[in-house]
Amino acid sequence: MAELSTVARPYTKAAFQTALEQKALDKWSEMLSLAAQATQDEQVAQLLANPGLAAAEKAGLVLDICAEKLDEQGRNFINLLAENKRLPVLPEISVLFDRLKAEQQKSVQIQVTSAFKLTKEQQTKLAQAIGKKLDREVEISAEVDQALIGGVVVRTEDLVIDGSVRGKLQKLAEAMNS
Repeated sequence: MAELSTVARPYTKAAFQTALEQKALDKWSEMLSLAAQATQDEQVAQLLANPGLAAAEKAGLVLDICAEKLDEQGRNFINLLAENKRLPVLPEISVLFDRLKAEQQKSVQIQVTSAFKLTKEQQTKLAQAIGKKLDREVEISAEVDQALIGGVVVRTEDLVIDGSVRGKLQKLAEAMNS
């Protein structure tokens, strides 16, 4: 079977275009995220994989779980995915949609791991510096990992900046061994 992102891409583009036209990027993001979570539930995933269930039954299952959280176009989208046997790619559609949304809104979510808890001021300065470098609005999610010894590791979709002491020690050890 084709790679998930290849299969999900046309559906993502269609949903994104609809959301743009409706000026409802946030709403669509929430709807897709909820539907994706529903399809990732172990019991639901087993039912969706059952070849004995008709497409309408599979769509009905997801629609029942999501209830009032989906608008009419969201329900139509779920029905379309079910008809084309694409409900299992909903999680990938949700991820790709959020990437397109972030690009459209010129924003990026970054994960910052530090050896010690960062203050709000430090997070703000870091967000401003990275935002300036990436030309985007930055939203930080911070966590602590004392194994880093010192410094920070910054991660986003396709960028990793390892400024940790542990990372520098590993690079030094690799250089000495080669």
